[in-house]
Amino acid sequence: QVQLVESGGGLVQAGGSLRLSCATSGRTFSSYDIGWFRQASGKEREFVAAISRSGSITLYADSVKGRFTISRDSAKTTMYLQMNSLKPEDTAVYSCAVRTGLALVPRTSYWDYWGPGTQVTVSA
Repeated sequence: QVQLVESGGGLVQAGGSLRLSCATSGRTFSSYDIGWFRQASGKEREFVAAISRSGSITLYADSVKGRFTISRDSAKTTMYLQMNSLKPEDTAVYSCAVRTGLALVPRTSYWDYWGPGTQVTVSA
C-alpha cells in the first residue's frame, strides 16, 4: 500500500506560480512511475504530467507544456509539480498518483494509488 499526501495548493492570480508537493510514507518512488492529474469542477479527471521510475522519461499534457515541470527529490519520497504562468483554466483539484505497471501511461485508469488532492484556484 502506498499512501500519498499533497500540499501546496491555494489561490493565485493569473500569471502567478505555485509548487505542489506530494509525499509518500512507508515506501519510496523508486519502484513506481509518478504523476499528477487534475479534475476541474464538472469535468473528468485529466492527465497533467508524469515521470518514469528511472527518471529518464517525462510526459506532459499539451495544455501545460512549457509551463509546468514535474520532478522528485533525490530521496524519492517527494514529488513536485512546479506550475508557472498559471491560467484560470488551470483551476482544479490536483492529485498525485503512482503507477506500478511497467509502462508510463498517461491515462487515469492505469494508475494505482492516489492522494486525496489539493485545490488550486487561479483568478483572472
